[in-house]
Amino acid sequence: MQTISLHIPCLMNMFMPNTGKSVVRLLERLDIPFVYHEDQTCCGLPASNAGFVPEARKVAKHFIQIFGDDPVVVSPSGSCVEMVTQRYPDLFADEPDWLERANALAYRTYEFTQYLVDVLGIEDVGGKFSGKVAYHESCSLLRGLGVSEQPKKLIRSLKGAELVPLQNADTCCGFGGEFAHKYSEISETMAKEKIANYLNSGADVLTMGEPGCFLNLSGYVSRNHPGKKVMHIADLLAGPSHS
Repeated sequence: MQTISLHIPCLMNMFMPNTGKSVVRLLERLDIPFVYHEDQTCCGLPASNAGFVPEARKVAKHFIQIFGDDPVVVSPSGSCVEMVTQRYPDLFADEPDWLERANALAYRTYEFTQYLVDVLGIEDVGGKFSGKVAYHESCSLLRGLGVSEQPKKLIRSLKGAELVPLQNADTCCGFGGEFAHKYSEISETMAKEKIANYLNSGADVLTMGEPGCFLNLSGYVSRNHPGKKVMHIADLLAGPSHS
């Protein structure tokens, strides 16, 4: 099996380190060889979203230098993968050498569930969860990457889990990077609506594949519905750590 290069996004590294460990546990359980470059940093998405193009280009060049020679790059973040696969080419439209490297890397970069299901053909990770699961369609995964059925297949494979419908599952959660900071009241209203649909679904847990969505929705839940659970899909699939 081909060795993958694991990219752990900034938000996960800073605020969700245990989720990064869940990704590692899943790779080890599935006997997927991987490497982790300790000198990896941000993909450049925050700077790009804020309009700081030169700064985004600088960070993107570092990303390409770190991962550019790896056969496969996998990340548990749809927004980071969308940045690499769809925005990097635009960043380097006027730099032919970097554009060539960016395009080459784009074809070898995948979101985590996308890689498991579409590339490796894995639909059962050998996990379990006793209860009902609702899945939030993160914008970057659904609209940016076309990833929707892949995580659902993995959820359905969990022993004891029941995937239940979520009303307006494809509606934005309100994070959107800087959006949640600049327009906090709108962001909170969007999160409130998303969580109301989660509560109405009867699910025991709300899951998604995007770190930003997780932070926004889990933050709202912790403040307003502390008895309910929000999980990144890597944590759901990996199950509790026994370390």
